[in-house]
Amino acid sequence: MHTVAVLALDGVIPFDLSTPLEVFARTRLPDGRAAYRVRVCAPAEEVDAGLFTLRAPWGLDALADADTIILPGCADPTVPVPPVALDALRAAAVRGTRIASICAGAFVLAATGLLDGRRATTHWLAAAALAALHPEIDVDPDVLYVDNGQFLTSAGAAAGLDLCLHMIRGDYGSAVAADAARLSVMPLEREGGQAQFIVHEQPPSPDGAALEPLLRWMEENAARELTLAEIAARAGMSTRTLNRRFRQQTGTTPLQWLHRARIRQAQHLLETTAHAVDRIASQVGFGSPTAFRDRFKRQVGTSPHAYRRAFRGTPEPQRV
Repeated sequence: MHTVAVLALDGVIPFDLSTPLEVFARTRLPDGRAAYRVRVCAPAEEVDAGLFTLRAPWGLDALADADTIILPGCADPTVPVPPVALDALRAAAVRGTRIASICAGAFVLAATGLLDGRRATTHWLAAAALAALHPEIDVDPDVLYVDNGQFLTSAGAAAGLDLCLHMIRGDYGSAVAADAARLSVMPLEREGGQAQFIVHEQPPSPDGAALEPLLRWMEENAARELTLAEIAARAGMSTRTLNRRFRQQTGTTPLQWLHRARIRQAQHLLETTAHAVDRIASQVGFGSPTAFRDRFKRQVGTSPHAYRRAFRGTPEPQRV
């Protein structure tokens, strides 16, 4: 089982600490088994968390057995990190352990020197301070998270959720990540200019919502060449009323929602089949492979081929 160790230092921000604990501990595989073993580690028996004191069940020696280490932010990110913790993190990096930071936890990761020469992010309020303190790091304040492979950083606490879901998706695929997102009541369609792989899923609509039957019908028929008029007729309303109701309940337009549903289906096919990209484009309702590639790039931030390489890990299929 994949072990996640969350490092709690004095001054740890409770929100940052709880995010990976809740997300990873609740993640389940399709057969119901837990996907992760989660541990809270600390360099001392007691940790000052501001409004309360916590006792960590594991010490720094538990970092040696971790597959992933999460670094939550601290209230004062300029406070020096205990040298023993830095040494443990550097040793873990040598072993190939994945290390990720949430919010101001980037300052802890930066103190190890492991981010030198790399791109990273943190909370926008702290970005300038991180760049000034560590000029050797390329600090990007405009993204939700940065994935350098072994080392990952995220922006504010909410972006920590995005990063956790991103790692779950890389570890176990989109279906497991989508389940984890629903448990966190986390909208996966995030605004921003980041070019990372974001989990693109339709935000769940509350049961009983007026558009719920229509949304299900649209997703089931996404491969067809649906028009706005046909969707409105199915809903039993004018196109103008449909657009207004759609924005009220989903925050987007019917056709934008439909495109996202198609891309979501394409992501699933790229991850689970060896079908050629052009065939997938047709399967999910795009008449033109070029239009499919353009839409996929805009929505996901990468090409279908690159997405498949990242999330399927198998040789590229032959075009047929």
